[in-house]
Amino acid sequence: MSDPTPGLSIDSDTGVEVSLPVAGPGVRAYAFLVDWHVRTILALAWYIVAALIFNGGFRLRAPLTNDARWFIWVVAPTFVIYFLYHCVLEPVMHGRTPGKRIAGVRIAARDGGVPSAGALLTRNVFRLIDSLPVFYGVGLIATMATRDHLRIGDMAAGTLLVYERADTLAPPPAKRRADYPLDPAGAEIIGELLERWSTLSVEARAQLARRALTRFAAPFPPLATAPQDDDAGLHAQLQSLLRGASIR
Repeated sequence: MSDPTPGLSIDSDTGVEVSLPVAGPGVRAYAFLVDWHVRTILALAWYIVAALIFNGGFRLRAPLTNDARWFIWVVAPTFVIYFLYHCVLEPVMHGRTPGKRIAGVRIAARDGGVPSAGALLTRNVFRLIDSLPVFYGVGLIATMATRDHLRIGDMAAGTLLVYERADTLAPPPAKRRADYPLDPAGAEIIGELLERWSTLSVEARAQLARRALTRFAAPFPPLATAPQDDDAGLHAQLQSLLRGASIR
């Protein structure tokens, strides 16, 4: 009998364990191929446009004279786009890239949150090892040999690749009130509680809902005097919090 799909479990103060399924070698390869095409197209586009502008005509070759401007404006940016693609986009996109978004995965720290910039940089530096000897041979073998499908860079940085969950993701920060922030782990916890709502007893889900609201919706009116402290009201407040709406 095969082992279940590995996942990252997060124990929350609400008593609900959130499980994030770990992405396997196939999804990793798919996301990488998408990103490879994206960065290759971007790098080539820069080179072609910059070369045409620099040469003042339809000529893509370097000038015969050693002109430092050719390296600065044409060659260097092309290499930067291609080789620093992951290093720049992953911190900016909170552990994602266009390829990872299309594949429905993201990089996560061991606690389920967004990895630090240092962890993402470490993960990318170790691409030099994972890419050996060719076509990411070392990294591919590592993802197949480890339980959580980790490549060497993940082991060094303390990260792993997990599937996104569209039904529990928090909305973009720009659409949420600043005084009701939800980090990714908090959104997962509340989303998981809402998913399991009908399977829990009324007493259990009321207790968990109050604990979640106390933790994530502070400042919040005392629940004993709140006008919507019944089962339906607590459910509605959790949904509002997940959407980023104000709770009154």
